[in-house]
Amino acid sequence: MISTDRLRDKWVVITGATSGIGKACAELFAEAGSNLIITGRRQERLESLKKDFEEAHSVKVEISSFDVRDRQACIRFVDDLSHPVDILINNAGLAVGKDPVDEAKFEDWDRMIDTNVKGLLNMTRLIAPGMKERNSGHIINIGSIAGHEAYAGGVVYCATKHAVDAITKSTKKDLHGTAIRVSSVSPGLVETEFSNVRLKGDDEGADKVYEGMEPLTGRDIGEIILFMASRPDHVNIMDSIVYPVKQSAATMVDRSR
Repeated sequence: MISTDRLRDKWVVITGATSGIGKACAELFAEAGSNLIITGRRQERLESLKKDFEEAHSVKVEISSFDVRDRQACIRFVDDLSHPVDILINNAGLAVGKDPVDEAKFEDWDRMIDTNVKGLLNMTRLIAPGMKERNSGHIINIGSIAGHEAYAGGVVYCATKHAVDAITKSTKKDLHGTAIRVSSVSPGLVETEFSNVRLKGDDEGADKVYEGMEPLTGRDIGEIILFMASRPDHVNIMDSIVYPVKQSAATMVDRSR
């Protein structure tokens, strides 16, 4: 069994921690004895998670409700931190719409670019200097198979996840010569609120995304992130591409059961 002892008492910032992969990461790191600083846009969910994790795992949990698209809010968040950040998990991200490039809504594009790219950059830019000063830390970005291939109806989402891939690689090079680690994980189909958001509340349509196959879960991806973070200091896993067995490409899914 892989030991996570080295994660005990570390301070972990997780964006978008109120559901899906972010929530699973928060739970797994709490189980490993890490202290959490969890963020998201839903204050009530954050408060509930704080209570649950503190009671179940006897760890310290701090919460902050803000949108990573709001750079000033990100600045205030980092300025108010009372602990050095050992691990930053840039999880906040989303897809909105499946329209082709000639019909898509500009506001959907802006929301994806501002969250998936600018939001991730905001947090990395603000937290990386402290890591560099201490010569210690780990930045983990949540990518996607859409960052490794493109598909119809995903022109901007795919572009943003290709950007996450490039940002991860460039960040590692920018921090070359330091002891800071930089990683990403690129999942295929994960059953979270992702499809509900992408389809703008169409729950029936979201269910069909996972119909006839067993998708990944948030915890599946969280366990991979926990593994990345718990490697010895000299080990840096740059990326991990993860599919459910029934999926072989972004649009190649076996639903024959």
